[in-house]
Amino acid sequence: MQPPPNPGPPHVPPFGPGPRLPAAQSWFRRASPASRVAVILGSVALSFLLLCCAGTAIVSALAGEPEPTRTGTAAEQPQQPIVAAPAEPTEEAPAQEVSPVAAPSTASVSPSPSSAAPVVQVTTVTERATIRYAERTVKDSSLAEGKRVVRTKGVNGTKTLTYEVTTTDGVRTARKLVKSVVTKQPVTQVVAVGTKKAAQAKCDPNYSPCVPIASDVDCLPGSGNGPAYVRGPVKVIGTDIYDLDRDNDGYGCD
Repeated sequence: MQPPPNPGPPHVPPFGPGPRLPAAQSWFRRASPASRVAVILGSVALSFLLLCCAGTAIVSALAGEPEPTRTGTAAEQPQQPIVAAPAEPTEEAPAQEVSPVAAPSTASVSPSPSSAAPVVQVTTVTERATIRYAERTVKDSSLAEGKRVVRTKGVNGTKTLTYEVTTTDGVRTARKLVKSVVTKQPVTQVVAVGTKKAAQAKCDPNYSPCVPIASDVDCLPGSGNGPAYVRGPVKVIGTDIYDLDRDNDGYGCD
């Protein structure tokens, strides 16, 4: 049996109203070219934004830990492990029990050398010291005024000093004088100071330089019998009472 011949495409009447397009397509056709470009770019941007957001959500979901699948009601679900939180004090309990055990080990440490009692020693030390002699001054009328003469020479003495010295760990911490004995007495030095005043020459005021005052004065050398003599020349400044200026030129014994 042969198939029926192909009837071909359905016949569309050439005239008459065609099928009605949706309102959006009618608006897009009536829009200007610029509006069409703006709508297309906006659609592309919106699609790209939605695609990025969807991709980010998918990556985050894949990177995160999957939540456990829960089935059944809340009463049928097994108890969560969070109940094991009180186990934390149980883990710290052994640490509290260790502290009393460490105390005996600290007490058993041997004492350090610094805690030992200091070594104190007391010794006796003897020293000799010099006693400086004193000086005494006496007046002597047989010596010229102001002259000093040592009559007795001074000598230093000595004394023995005994000290009690305390040392602590080899370092001297105290020194105390316990005894002092003079083993040699010093000798006082005696100095004589003269008080004799020099005799003042008695000169006759009629002559210069000095001509002594006497019952008679003669020139030296000469044949006069004195008792006093003078070596000239001397200038007569007053009365020539001793007749020394024989030639009356104002000078005697010339």
